[in-house]
Amino acid sequence: MPSSSLPAGIITACWILFSVIWLLAAAATKRTIYHENGVRRLRYLILLVVAFLLLTKRYRLPYPLNVRVIPATGTVEWIAAILCLAGLAFCLWARATLGRNWSGTITLKEGHELIERGPYRFVRHPIYTGLMAMFLATSIAFGHVGGLVAVILAFASFWIKWSEEEKLMRQHFPEQYRSYEQRVKRIVPFVF
Repeated sequence: MPSSSLPAGIITACWILFSVIWLLAAAATKRTIYHENGVRRLRYLILLVVAFLLLTKRYRLPYPLNVRVIPATGTVEWIAAILCLAGLAFCLWARATLGRNWSGTITLKEGHELIERGPYRFVRHPIYTGLMAMFLATSIAFGHVGGLVAVILAFASFWIKWSEEEKLMRQHFPEQYRSYEQRVKRIVPFVF
């Protein structure tokens, strides 16, 4: 994580809070009626693990991953901390809106619903939007090439996962999901 300043502490706290809430909330979901197999899950999970390691092992990265490309200033760190807080807030709002339909894997739940309210009015994958903001914020505060590579790997991981999720949603909610796709962008409101 970033240096030992207050903004760095905020970023670290955001990741800890995210992890704790996600672990605790995982116990309160609906019964699963379909989930992807472990091999398919590895396609995106390996990328995400490598991305997170690049963010957290900054002092041990080899050249050129350890080259600083973003200046370490107080302003940069505060911008990163605010972006990380915003990303966390968006993730938590999305997770609360999904309620018992949530899963960390590509899954259909018993009585699965297509959620189009809350942050899902603005983007189809607000948890990924929030997580990308958190990865980007941490990378900005980190300032090294390795952090930028981490953002790219995290995006690739999420791309693989949301593509599979969307395929499943099109099968389970054929008309409703296609209409939703036409109205709402994937991860950046009104853009992408």
